[in-house]
Amino acid sequence: MDSLYIEATTTTPKIDFNIETGVFKVEGKAIDNDAEAFFKPVLLWLNDYVKIPHAKTKVIIKLDYFNISSSKRILFMFYKLNELHDKGNDVAVSWHYQEDEDDMLEVGQDFAFMVKIPFEFCEYSLFEKALA
Repeated sequence: MDSLYIEATTTTPKIDFNIETGVFKVEGKAIDNDAEAFFKPVLLWLNDYVKIPHAKTKVIIKLDYFNISSSKRILFMFYKLNELHDKGNDVAVSWHYQEDEDDMLEVGQDFAFMVKIPFEFCEYSLFEKALA
């Protein structure tokens, strides 16, 4: 199985799922009108990954904004990763949100409530993002 990499666009996030390290990153904006088409290969890849996962899976979510249809697909990602957690695998989510963006924090907390995966919430400033 190969790693999954999809370059970001103005309406879709960067997907960088590294099979060697078990670190999965989703960064940018997820506001595409056809979120189902964008996330389909991501969810199919995760279906295969859960069969032969890395010893540890760390998911880093750093989204500036996402729409309702993308939110649903992100939840499907978490459900798939929850399967790993339920099997006793080491899975954790690091949810990054911009300072003063309480809505993004609350959405992350809502996702955390819907699955059993441990979530860590990490606030960052625009200054920190500019340096990254």
